Amino acid sequence: MSSNDLEQAKKNELTHLVKMANQISANIGAFDSDEQKAKSTAEHMLKFWAKPMKQKIQAYAKQGGDDLSPVARQAISLID
Repeated sequence: MSSNDLEQAKKNELTHLVKMANQISANIGAFDSDEQKAKSTAEHMLKFWAKPMKQKIQAYAKQGGDDLSPVARQAISLID
């Protein structure tokens, strides 16, 4: 695998993590407040996401996380 292929694979993985975070935050607790949605999303990530997944999405959020929804961004700030 070339270095370009590896970089593309990493980018694709991050894109998928961002998509999942946004989908979870949009669909979890549909009638809850944004604050409760963020807490529920964070709980879901803590329970079901592997440590490397959480680390990658946190790093992305710290770099600005431009493609994250506000609720997903808030949820990520709540995970360890």
